[in-house]
Amino acid sequence: MRRPHRDRGTVALFTTIFAMFVLILAGLLVDGGLTIHARQRAADIAEQAARAAADTIDVAYLRRTGKARILASSAPCRRARLLASKYPEVSGPIQCDTAGGESARVIVQIHVKFQLLSAFGFSDMTMSSSASAHPQEGI
Repeated sequence: MRRPHRDRGTVALFTTIFAMFVLILAGLLVDGGLTIHARQRAADIAEQAARAAADTIDVAYLRRTGKARILASSAPCRRARLLASKYPEVSGPIQCDTAGGESARVIVQIHVKFQLLSAFGFSDMTMSSSASAHPQEGI
């Protein structure tokens, strides 16, 4: 006479739960890496745009005083936005401020679309980064 096994199906249940945890961990690794990369990419683009804005100096003021300052017009921010908009991964508005000619500050956003975590109901993310640059004379 055989005795009934009470632990039937526990291996299948364990395997199912374990596989789901492995997929979630893989999603955290893959999508976490994507968000870190997006943050670094946003910082890189913001730095380039801020340098482009800070490079638009007021030449007449420089000749008169010997000190560099950013143009008071909208040209520096227009230049920064033009440079940052050339990158297809940039999403949202590109914010720029020239702070009275002393420095240029640019904020860039990049939208991250999750690859694995979207299957578990996690939404996409937007990573942003800012950078500042100021003109220098005598370099």
